[in-house]
Amino acid sequence: MFHQPCIPQNTGNAIRLAAVTGCELHLVRPLGFDLSEPKLRRAGLDYHDLASVTVHDDLESAWTALAPDRVFAFTAHADTSYASLEYRRGDVLLFGPEPTGLAPEVLSDSHVTDRVRIPMVPGRRSLNLANAASIVMYEAWRQIGFDGGV
Repeated sequence: MFHQPCIPQNTGNAIRLAAVTGCELHLVRPLGFDLSEPKLRRAGLDYHDLASVTVHDDLESAWTALAPDRVFAFTAHADTSYASLEYRRGDVLLFGPEPTGLAPEVLSDSHVTDRVRIPMVPGRRSLNLANAASIVMYEAWRQIGFDGGV
């Protein structure tokens, strides 16, 4: 789930990621772009029709629609590494907007099970949003046996 994404190319790449992994991409408004924006379409290539993408008006609408058991909120300010988790089908991977990341009120939302980080060299701000989502999505998918993949 991308909470209030700002850069269309990152969301386009996430659409492509959803298409090739079979995961669902949930976007929470406000979006920093129009979904018909050419940069978004170009980054997603021709995968838009192959991906499951749902747009929610706000975070509460997303929680209602998903009814998640576990939500992992990704932030550079966490102690738990993404690689130390045991992922399950239905887990929600929550990523924040570029360049600010998830707001404190989102990180403290009662639905968030744990705050999680992707290790980086000290002093670096963050990874590209689409790259971060790809790293974690592939680890989660690997743990469930690349179900549905070839």
